[in-house]
Amino acid sequence: MSAQEPSQEWSAAAVLAELQVSGSQENRAGMARFGIDASSAFGVPMSVLRPLARRIGMSPQLADELWETGRHEARLLAILLTPPESLAPDRAMAWMEDIRSWDLCDQFANVLARRPGSDQLVPVLVADEREFVRRAGFALMAWRAVHAKTVPDTEFLNYLNLIRAQSTDERNFVWKAVHWALRQIGKRSAALHDPALDLSRQLCESQNKTSRRIGREAQKELSSEKVLTRLKKLPEP
Repeated sequence: MSAQEPSQEWSAAAVLAELQVSGSQENRAGMARFGIDASSAFGVPMSVLRPLARRIGMSPQLADELWETGRHEARLLAILLTPPESLAPDRAMAWMEDIRSWDLCDQFANVLARRPGSDQLVPVLVADEREFVRRAGFALMAWRAVHAKTVPDTEFLNYLNLIRAQSTDERNFVWKAVHWALRQIGKRSAALHDPALDLSRQLCESQNKTSRRIGREAQKELSSEKVLTRLKKLPEP
């Protein structure tokens, strides 16, 4: 995506007009089937939003204007138009206050994870009782396991205690993010695989049904031949 500022045509109004003509009722219905609140949506898929974001170019100012519209795809675009370095903790937390959808949550965490120092937000988000804020904490864990390639594995070992502590949260959008984080940590490196797999097995033995479900999902993937083969190919640290 270009780092250039948007041209004059890309005002917030121009972007909304583009989204209006790109949406469809069929896509809105599809969003609803996937558990996305489509009440403020145009019905524009990510396959359209990503190329549009590249056409517009990075712009934190335009991103703020789009976010303030409250429209679903405008907020997805706002995330795509925001450089990771612009997601300072105060701005990140202000946006989190408005998120009520798993796709917004996960796209937001994907960008935030690329910002140095975003690990400091993980315990803050995970400790929050609100469903999508807590989900963002675990999504941030998962995405940092992918994007934060130069940080030491000790960061992710520390996350295992947070995963264990919140593994009893039965809310749909939370437990799915918890096992996502556990799986991504276990796939990050050979050194992290065994601790993550061990936690998965422990959760399988839990008295709590949500913990057992998370453990089973994570253990299945982390024990798979595909994951084990990939880990053997990773370079030594």
